[in-house]
Amino acid sequence: MKPLQFILNIIWLIFCGIWMALAYVLAGLICCVLIVTIPFGIASFRIAGFILWPFGRTTVERRDAGAGSCVGNVIWFVFAGWWLALGHILTSIPLFLSIIGIPFGWANLKMVPLSLAPLGKEIVDTDQAWGARY
Repeated sequence: MKPLQFILNIIWLIFCGIWMALAYVLAGLICCVLIVTIPFGIASFRIAGFILWPFGRTTVERRDAGAGSCVGNVIWFVFAGWWLALGHILTSIPLFLSIIGIPFGWANLKMVPLSLAPLGKEIVDTDQAWGARY
């Protein structure tokens, strides 16, 4: 990991990463209570790790994701996605109010699409992102 990515991840963790990761863990625990939604819980735990330490990693579309992930994303949106996206939006507002927080506010808003439709996406290092897309 590059030193700048490490510093950005530490600042991110302090100001918004830990809170949003806890929201994803809570969503994962709720999903795991219901037997049918365990795959959503696993996806939520996977995203929580990404939310904790996002710089140096990105998400790419999975080529093998089919109609099941599309249907799953609709279910996810109804039960957990919209309030996690709202959490990202509300967390970005105070970040935009400070000069140093503006890049972190943009990073938070870039995670809204992931929070709305996480199935069919894979988290990869930024070095692998271009190779994974093609």
